Amino acid sequence: MAVQDDKREQQMRDRFNLKVTEDRKRSGIDAFLNLEGKVVNFELKSTTSGSVSTVRDFGPAHIEKWKDLHWIIAVYDQRGEKILRCHYASPVDMAPWIEGKRHYVLPDIVLGHDVATKVTADTVIKIFEGREGPYTKEDAKWIMKNQWGAEDYKAQMDTLGGYSLERMTEMLKLRCAYIMGRGSTLNNPHIEKSYVAKLPLLDEEEPAISLREHVRNYFNSASATEQATM
Repeated sequence: MAVQDDKREQQMRDRFNLKVTEDRKRSGIDAFLNLEGKVVNFELKSTTSGSVSTVRDFGPAHIEKWKDLHWIIAVYDQRGEKILRCHYASPVDMAPWIEGKRHYVLPDIVLGHDVATKVTADTVIKIFEGREGPYTKEDAKWIMKNQWGAEDYKAQMDTLGGYSLERMTEMLKLRCAYIMGRGSTLNNPHIEKSYVAKLPLLDEEEPAISLREHVRNYFNSASATEQATM
């Protein structure tokens, strides 16, 4: 993360009295709050232009991660130092934007999945120029590369110190899906300025209280909708 982005995120956490997870690098959650027994996770974004930069490679993992997140978008002055206003977006508010991006990458996602299922033992044998196994850890690393860590390679061994043809076929399918998945991403899709402008504004005098009111209203609305459809 850029130093400037990190500084802005800390400003936003301080402004709204939010916490950060101890394992943030693994969780990927920018901030959270505890509200009436619920843990509410947030995505924090900032902009000086109005439109919001998101992630380098947007794909299925982000669709899954973002569907339940709440968002705070801070609009800064042109120097990126002073917060001019902040918008709140509930999962419902962000759903149309996320769905639009999901729809855009869907053909590539389906293609990648279907191609991966076509990998067979014959594919493995062809890659290893006729060798049918067993395969060594070095062979596995040649296929999976840095996609796996040491524990993964150890856990997947199904022969004495190595891997069978069947296991190597499973691994090659995973590798194929991974490679195809990287190709089914969008490079840094932006949340449009017009989309941000329609999101609710958080009160500047009592930002932390205002945020909690918006989140509480979201949960109350979701609860009412759920009860009405029962």
